[in-house]
Amino acid sequence: MSYVRRVFLTITLLVSVCCSLSAQFRSTRNDVVRNNNAGTVTGPPGSELNNEAVTDTTAVTDTVQGFSVRKLIRGYARKDTLTPGYLMLGTAIIPGAAQAYNHDWWKVPVIYAGIGAGVYGGIWSNKQYHATGETKYKYYRTAGYVAAGAIYWAQMLDGVACFKTDFRAPVPAKSTLYSLLLPGLGQANNGDWWKIPIWTGGLIACGYFYHFNDIQYKRFRYIVQLDEHRDRTGYTGSITASQAQTYRDTYRRWRDYSILATILVYALNVIDANVFAYMADFDVSDNIASLEVQPALIQPLNPLYTWYDTSSSSGVSPALGVNLQFTF
Repeated sequence: MSYVRRVFLTITLLVSVCCSLSAQFRSTRNDVVRNNNAGTVTGPPGSELNNEAVTDTTAVTDTVQGFSVRKLIRGYARKDTLTPGYLMLGTAIIPGAAQAYNHDWWKVPVIYAGIGAGVYGGIWSNKQYHATGETKYKYYRTAGYVAAGAIYWAQMLDGVACFKTDFRAPVPAKSTLYSLLLPGLGQANNGDWWKIPIWTGGLIACGYFYHFNDIQYKRFRYIVQLDEHRDRTGYTGSITASQAQTYRDTYRRWRDYSILATILVYALNVIDANVFAYMADFDVSDNIASLEVQPALIQPLNPLYTWYDTSSSSGVSPALGVNLQFTF
């Protein structure tokens, strides 16, 4: 794969991950809107602010905050609320930070000992491989680095799993991070067990097609190289260089498509866990067609104007009507 394609695929993966995590670093308060004409503050329908007038002289606006280093530090210092997204970000920067925050102090030395042993074993094996050329040290080197990476990944997953929240279960942020760290785990946290084979099967299929297309690409690339040096290698195959180049470019393109498909399935897996965690408490009762009819006293739209307010020039007063209430 060329350098430009690798950069493009890396950027695509980072954008997908950032889009999946962006909602976890936002905190939104209840929508509060100022009525400048009436001098009151009202909220969304059904809220307490909408049921009664609240006099306030200070402007109140809806705030949506993005990522903040200050909030990350204050959260770990227990001076501010720490969300699961900030928790994982902190432990990704400093391994063991989540365990310290969760008061699992005994896990911190275990994490650093495991990561340190894996990195040291990889470096030592790499030196032995270059010094002796023995193949076994090459495998030892890979095993050491993989072990260090696995412990680093496991400490992030453990930090999110042991993080205590006061919200309902499942918590959308935790489900999102679960699927981000291990596809299908967020669906398990939501109780959607039937989705796990879908996402894991999709990722396995993408991996298989990548492996198959990569093998075919290398095969025809080798044929092209042999055909270019036919006089020296004695190549007598029936496939010409132009045909091999066509197959090589085709399988290389399909291999790249397999990578993009893997990124797409992975991102959709994270989004699915996030969306259905938010919808976990959505009322889906079978009684969706009930209708209740009863008389009602319709109040004026502006609660400041009442029937006994003689100073008001609007002349608005309550009226009798019929209240139709659907139950969903």
